[in-house]
Amino acid sequence: MNPAPNVILVGPMGAGKTCIGRRLAERFGLEFVDADQAIVEEVGSAIPAIFENVGEAGFRAHEKRVLARLLETGGQLVSTGGGAVLDADNRHRIRQCGFVVWLRVGVAAQLQRLQRDKSRPLLQREDREQALHAMAALRDPLYAEVADLVIDTDPYSPAEATAQLVVRLAAQWQNPDFPA
Repeated sequence: MNPAPNVILVGPMGAGKTCIGRRLAERFGLEFVDADQAIVEEVGSAIPAIFENVGEAGFRAHEKRVLARLLETGGQLVSTGGGAVLDADNRHRIRQCGFVVWLRVGVAAQLQRLQRDKSRPLLQREDREQALHAMAALRDPLYAEVADLVIDTDPYSPAEATAQLVVRLAAQWQNPDFPA
């Protein structure tokens, strides 16, 4: 058993962090926290507007500050933004403050899941597939660095992925607030 005060989901956009995260939080009696939504609430602007106003670097600064604040508390399931692992301090904090689950997804599944999504600033380009491959090449080693558990979400519906994770989390993670 790996005790940790939080469960933290990492992975690329389209992996299912929000959908699966809500289901897992309910199953384990944790508060669900979407880090991107927390940024929106703190800044008072949607993510595309944040990117437009302060660029990716400005967004990442907001993300770092909000993630640090969120991870001061236990009893949560935190869904991080796909790029949260780009910052070394974030990676350290994520590892220290939670049991980390990497929801892995292939580019083909991402393209299918995100085909109608116009809200992601890093995908507002003609070469979406190339952009997703480039992000995967950069980020996948960082997800692997922080992950305690990895699950490929490609073949699963959100309900099926949740069911798989419930079994695996029950076997590998222990909430220190509710020892077995």
